Amino acid sequence: MSKLFKIDLPVKTPKWLKRLYPGYVWDQKDSSGTKKLYLTFDDGPIPEVTPWVLETLKSFNARATFFCIGENIARHPEIFKQLLISGNSIGNHTYNHLKGWNTPQDVYLENTLKTEMLLKEAGVNGKLFRPPYGKIKRGQAKALKKMGHQIIMYDAIAYDWDAAISPEQCALNIINNAEPGSILVFHDSLKAERNMKAALTRVLEHFSSLGYEFAPLR
Repeated sequence: MSKLFKIDLPVKTPKWLKRLYPGYVWDQKDSSGTKKLYLTFDDGPIPEVTPWVLETLKSFNARATFFCIGENIARHPEIFKQLLISGNSIGNHTYNHLKGWNTPQDVYLENTLKTEMLLKEAGVNGKLFRPPYGKIKRGQAKALKKMGHQIIMYDAIAYDWDAAISPEQCALNIINNAEPGSILVFHDSLKAERNMKAALTRVLEHFSSLGYEFAPLR
């Protein structure tokens, strides 16, 4: 375990895991307990799902961070343009959704930088990075951090892509585990569409009623 991030991350990231990898960003908590949550969406942009997410966020006056796959940016430039003007943050999720454990470091970095170039061409800073599957080797993370990237993990995840669980459970995965400063994970993908659409609406309604603000990562 010294070289690889080998743990399948649970719905709620335990404190010991955050302490084990202090160089990764797990949450945005502060001592004041500010009622902010940080929604994130992985794997887009795609025309079938991303525009719906943007409209839903807008209807709740919410902002989020979208970790984009470079290949999807190239395939769907019109959807990416919608994302650019939406007021949300945009991060890097590699070009081909690579699993860090199984990918040589030079290939992984090249793939990540390919997406960073697309983001920079669009005027996006491109230094927010989330490793696909939450799996990244220490060397890969160290190299990316040296280039100025923040490695963004999460505090709670919906598991919306898992067809074996219900939309209700996806919503509860967030509602029961989010706290001020939590970074929360959904997916704007076809695989997650059914669960995500139902769960996201409920999560937004629940926390908005409690006075939370949904903010983007910067």
